[in-house]
Amino acid sequence: MDNFLTLFETYNVPAAFWVNIQLTFWAAVWSLVLGTLLALMRISPIPSLQWLGAAYVNIFRNTPLTIIIAFGVLGLFGQLQVSLTDDFNLNFFRLAILGLTIYHAAFVCEAIRSGVNTVPLGQAEAARAIGLSFLPAARLIILPQAFRGAIAPLGNVLIALIKNSTVAAAGSVAAEASSLMKTMIEFRGDLVIPIFFTFAIGFVILVIPVGLLTTWASRRLAVAR
Repeated sequence: MDNFLTLFETYNVPAAFWVNIQLTFWAAVWSLVLGTLLALMRISPIPSLQWLGAAYVNIFRNTPLTIIIAFGVLGLFGQLQVSLTDDFNLNFFRLAILGLTIYHAAFVCEAIRSGVNTVPLGQAEAARAIGLSFLPAARLIILPQAFRGAIAPLGNVLIALIKNSTVAAAGSVAAEASSLMKTMIEFRGDLVIPIFFTFAIGFVILVIPVGLLTTWASRRLAVAR
């Protein structure tokens, strides 16, 4: 037990989880923005926008996240010399956020679109009847109700994002939890099981409150029919 506790003196486990939390936060914000735009494209009355939105979702939802993040590092940065900042390590962090955003925006789009499907058709018809065009009707009437109906699936996407933040290790983000766990196991192979359970419990602590909160919010904010 003493040998295990000494690991926390050598390795900063909370700081590693803090990196994952930051990855999750920024990727969640940008995924919500991009996913909302994609959802608007998918429900728009313009066929070309519908096609583009559907193509994005089908392509990125079926592309492994590891490939997307690796492309950011090896393709954008390595071959095309695209840099998001002058700071070398911060650049990999931002490229990981970009990869996580691009991937999860496809799932956010479908979550919001599922919420749109819960909005009665009469709401959109009433909006058109009072002279609202597509964007004002979506902003004022459809999306507010859709978000309330999409809380549960959006919560599931957020939970997946928390766990998928470990894939940032493929993007050379060395300070996050899975990278640190690998390092600890390499140097202390005699403590593999305690190290594994430490990080497993850490992610459980992060994920369970999100699940409980989104379940409560989905029930509390559900649109009465």
